[in-house]
Amino acid sequence: MDIRALKTFQMIVKHGSFNRAAEELNYVQSTVTMQIQKLESDLGIQLIERGKKIRLTEAGRLFYEQSQQIVKQMEQLQANLADIQLGEAGSIRLGVTEPTGSYRLPDILAKFMSRYPKIRISVDFATTPVLCERLLSGELDIALCSTPALGTELYFEPLFKETFVLLMPKDHPLADQEAIDAEELYKYRLLITAATCPYRKKLEMVLQEMGSLPIDTMEIGSMTALHHYVAKGLGIALVPHIILNPIPEGTTVRAISESLIDMTFGMVTNASLNPVTRASSKLYHFLKSEWRK
Repeated sequence: MDIRALKTFQMIVKHGSFNRAAEELNYVQSTVTMQIQKLESDLGIQLIERGKKIRLTEAGRLFYEQSQQIVKQMEQLQANLADIQLGEAGSIRLGVTEPTGSYRLPDILAKFMSRYPKIRISVDFATTPVLCERLLSGELDIALCSTPALGTELYFEPLFKETFVLLMPKDHPLADQEAIDAEELYKYRLLITAATCPYRKKLEMVLQEMGSLPIDTMEIGSMTALHHYVAKGLGIALVPHIILNPIPEGTTVRAISESLIDMTFGMVTNASLNPVTRASSKLYHFLKSEWRK
C-alpha cells in the first residue's frame, strides 16, 4: 500500500469530502479519486460509499481506525531512516581496552551521546588482539586500543601516548629515589599482566633488550587490579598513570628515568569495510577531535 493513498483516505474521512481532501493535499480531485480507487482495488473491498455525502463502509470504518497507527508508524520509520542517512541515528559496536575503557571513554561518550541521542552504542571490553579479530570478522565497527599487528587489513589512527609509572609500597627501598633506572627492576618482584596483554609484551621486549638477567615476576590478570596487589606488598608494577587518581593508600609513584613502556594508543578500523556507516564516521571524528585537543 502507498502511504500517500492512506493519508489521502484519512484526509477524506476527516473532511468528509474528496474536494476538501484535494485542497488540503494540494492535489487535483482526479488524483484523489484515482488513489482511493487503487487503494480499494489493492485491498479488494470498498471503503467509501459515494454519494452526495460520502460514508464509510463497515470495512472502511475498520480500515480508518487501524490505518491511523500504520501511517504514524510509517512516518516514524521514514524519519528514522532519514536520521540514519544523515548519521543522526544508528547503532555502533565499539571495542576498547583498559584502562581507557574505564577512565577516559565514559566522559567522552557522554558528550557524544548528548549531541546524538538517537545513536546507540554498545561497548565491548577486550585485549588488542581480540578486538582486532572482531574488527576483521565484522563484529565491531571501531576499536580503541594499542597498535595492531602488522600485515592485517586494519587501519590505525594514533591518538595519544599511554604514560606508565612505577608503583610501589611507600616503604619500598626504591621509594627514596626520585626516578628509577630500568636496571633496578631486576632486583625486585615485578607484577605483570597476562601474557596476551600488549603492555606486558612490550615490557618483556624492553627488558630482553636490556639484558638477560632473570627477573622475579608474578602474573596478575587485570591491569586495573595491579595497584591492589602492590598495596599489599606483593611487588612493584609498571601501571598507566591515569589509573592512579588517587594514588592508592600505602603506595607511592616514581617515574622511570627513560621512556620504558609508554605505548601509542589509537583507533582501529577495518579498511576493507567501505563505506562505514555515517553514525560510525561521526563517532570516529568526534573521538579523534576530543583526544587531540
